[in-house]
Amino acid sequence: MAYNENLANRIRERLADHPAIEEKEMMGGLAFMCNGKMCVGVIKDDLMCRIDPDLMDIVLEKDGCRPMDFTGRTMKGWIFVDEYGMKSDSEFNYWIELALDFNGRAKPAKKNRK
Repeated sequence: MAYNENLANRIRERLADHPAIEEKEMMGGLAFMCNGKMCVGVIKDDLMCRIDPDLMDIVLEKDGCRPMDFTGRTMKGWIFVDEYGMKSDSEFNYWIELALDFNGRAKPAKKNRK
């Protein structure tokens, strides 16, 4: 199993009524795109969220949250949340809402021109 299917289903359920959601397998996990921009995802057993970079210091104090270091380098505005940080529905929803809130202001990824 490359990524936690139960977590992926939990995200699908939470985003079911949200418009413009698309799933893409990438980075050995599953990304949920919102309005064409990566918003949340699953890498192994972790929830990956794209959040406002200005909130990094605040959210990193929460249980189960750590900076995304997928490439060995910390990526500002990206976090991983482990199972301890999203046990309850309210905790899980907090992370999803944080990512959805930032998605409206996030810049889309640069397209490679060929």
